[in-house]
Amino acid sequence: MASLTADSAPAIADGGGPSTTPSRGYWEAALRRFARDPVAMGAALVVLLLVALAVFGPWIAPADPYAASMLKRLKPIGTEGLPLGSDELGRDMLSRLIVGARLSLFIGITPVVCAFLIGSVIGIVAGYAGGFINTAIMRTVDVFYAFPSVLLAIALSGVLGAGMVNSLISLTIVFIPQIVRVAESVTTQVRNRDYVEAARASGANAFTIVRVHVLGNVLGPIFVYATSLIAVSMILASGLSFLGLGVKPPEPEWGLMLNTLRTAIYVQPWVAALPGLMIFITSISFNILSDGLRAAMDNKG
Repeated sequence: MASLTADSAPAIADGGGPSTTPSRGYWEAALRRFARDPVAMGAALVVLLLVALAVFGPWIAPADPYAASMLKRLKPIGTEGLPLGSDELGRDMLSRLIVGARLSLFIGITPVVCAFLIGSVIGIVAGYAGGFINTAIMRTVDVFYAFPSVLLAIALSGVLGAGMVNSLISLTIVFIPQIVRVAESVTTQVRNRDYVEAARASGANAFTIVRVHVLGNVLGPIFVYATSLIAVSMILASGLSFLGLGVKPPEPEWGLMLNTLRTAIYVQPWVAALPGLMIFITSISFNILSDGLRAAMDNKG
C-alpha cells in the first residue's frame, strides 16, 4: 500500500516576523483557496454526506438491515421494495449500505485519529529533542517500514485475534510510524526558526516553546497528511473484514458485505459490487479532500 513520506507533507511557511504561529489571515486565505477548488469542494460534500449517513443511517434506512427472507434472496437492482436488490440472505442492500456507513467510517477513521494523537506526540518529541532521543525513536520507527502496511495489519490482527477492537488496534499501530515520521520532519524544520531560538534565549522551557511556538506550525501539516491516511485505513479495515479478521456477521460493514457476497458475483454481479463501490467512493473522496487541503495550505503560489 503506497503511503506518503515526510517529504510530501505540506511545507511550513517561512516566518519573517514576530508571529510564532500561522496568522488568522493565513487560514482565511487557505480556506478561500480551498473553496475555489470545485473538485475538492465536491469531495468535501461527498464526505459530509457519508458522515450524515453514518450519523442518521439507522433512522433513514427504509428497512431493517438485519431482517432476512429466503424468499427475497439475491434480488436484482430495481426490484419493487428493494431498489438496490438484496443480499444472499434476502436483506435489503440499500438499508445495509446506509447503516453500514457508520461502522465502516468508524473503523476507517478511528485508527487514524488515534495514530494522529499518539504519533504527533512522539514525532514532535523526537523532532524537538534531536540527538540520541531522535535517533532512538526514528530508528525504531524505521523497523515498521520493513513490512508493507497490508501485511503488517494482517499479521497484527492475526496475533491479536479477530474482532473489531483488535482490528482498530492493529491499524493504529500500522499508522503511528507514518505519522511519527511526518511529525518529526516538520518539527525539525520549526525548531531552528529564529522565533524558537529567541524563545530559548529568553529562558522559556522546552514545554512552553513546544506549546506556544511549535504546535501551531506543525499540527496543520500533520493533520493534512493524516486525512490522506483515512482512505488507506478504509481499504485496510475492509480488507481485514473481508479476510474474517475484522467485523463479524451479521453487522453491515462494507468489507464484510463484500466477503459474504463473493459467492453471488456470478448470479447478481451488480448487487455484489455495491459494497466495493461504496468503499471506492469513500476512499477517493478522502484522497481528493486531502489533496485539496494540501494545495490550499501551500502558500507558495
